[in-house]
Amino acid sequence: MHIHILGIGGTFMGGVAQLARAAGHRVTGCDSGVYPPMSCQLEAAEVEVIEGYDAAQTAFEADYYVVGNAISRGNPLLEEILDCGLPYISGPQWLSEHVLKGRWVLAVAGTHGKTTVSAMLAWILEDAGLSPGFLVGGVPLNFGVSARLSGSSTESPFFVIEADEYDTAFCDKRSKFLHYRPRTTILNNLEFDHADIFPDLASIETQFHHLVRTLPRNGLIVSNATEDNLERVLERGCWTPVERFNAAGGWRVEGSDADGSLHLLQGDDLVASTNWGLTGAHNRSNAIAALLAARHAGVPLQRGLAALSRFRNVKRRLELRGTAAGVDVYDDFAHHPTAIATTVAGLRRKVGSARILAVVEPRSNTMKLGVMKALLPDSLAEADLVFCYAANLGWSASEALAPLADQAIVEDDLERLVARIASVTHPGDQVLVMSNGGFGGIHQKLLSALATKESAQEVVHQQCGE
Repeated sequence: MHIHILGIGGTFMGGVAQLARAAGHRVTGCDSGVYPPMSCQLEAAEVEVIEGYDAAQTAFEADYYVVGNAISRGNPLLEEILDCGLPYISGPQWLSEHVLKGRWVLAVAGTHGKTTVSAMLAWILEDAGLSPGFLVGGVPLNFGVSARLSGSSTESPFFVIEADEYDTAFCDKRSKFLHYRPRTTILNNLEFDHADIFPDLASIETQFHHLVRTLPRNGLIVSNATEDNLERVLERGCWTPVERFNAAGGWRVEGSDADGSLHLLQGDDLVASTNWGLTGAHNRSNAIAALLAARHAGVPLQRGLAALSRFRNVKRRLELRGTAAGVDVYDDFAHHPTAIATTVAGLRRKVGSARILAVVEPRSNTMKLGVMKALLPDSLAEADLVFCYAANLGWSASEALAPLADQAIVEDDLERLVARIASVTHPGDQVLVMSNGGFGGIHQKLLSALATKESAQEVVHQQCGE
């Protein structure tokens, strides 16, 4: 089969491309501005990527044109496909029919933490020798790729998937996760997001309940007991056993950021302990969700906990991109105010009293609409300085960040932004870059600017005889 993927540069569609290649299909695709790490993964998978959406790509005569949800009516290639009556299908539907069918699907849903929990869960199954397939919205460092097809459904039936509530495609406005038909489902948390497609929280809860309505009686829902929004979803009707975590008297994980300890408890009883490299209460909560889901697939909790001691996290989750002039530059995918606050707090625990310079790009559709702009100041309160890249926003970032006063600096030019950040840094500072995109390669630009600054300072010191 030959599939041609429209919007192949996204983490989901790029993952579909890798799975299709692993299954022996011919895969080509197109997008605008594909950047690492997905560009590197597609190149390694020998997938031909075409820049742009020229209608002439219908000459491929693909068996299927797989249309990503970033593709809208008016796209020249999509319009040509429709005019010519060519076979098209959404990414989630193609995945369901050609990869997930017949497998034990373990789906991870929630507003936050989907990628990290999916990576944890896939690693626990891998460490236990179950060789799962997976499709994750990031690159788990234990695997080095965002997607893997592991044997046939009989050789290795388990498949872990990040279950996104975003809509499926231009032709299918249901949430993606409704296509996956999981047997094991994690409901990690639920907040308002994706303001470009959901008018309110209630509409998102409805999509989550649609998912719950499709789950089998012999399946399992692993749900966060501290989330009232999830409880409302389950109260609308549930036909699948539910195991809650973080519930009083139930399963939970505790630990210390200081020594990296991780303790598995049932009620007040300590079951097992280990050490790991992650920090924060949110990651400990993520851990118990992954442990309970893995247990449903046959991995004992103690075995899963031991696997987490070897878990290496996901790229772009407080990932140190480099150090120059004594300044550490971190990269993180955070783009929702809750995730931004959690990320800044996590770095604060890690670096103590060192200065944190938070650099934010409000790039998601929700943030571009300005729906959550009022939440930004509080989400960044733990940072010492805040830099906001305000290009292409339909609202005033300066006004939104006014509560931070002189603590916040807004720029709509990337080069000026880099220069201003570099100009105020001191050795020991921690620069935290947060965006759900490539941010114009700002990480390397910053490291280069800092290195240049350091070299200039060394020359001055030499000239002064220091």
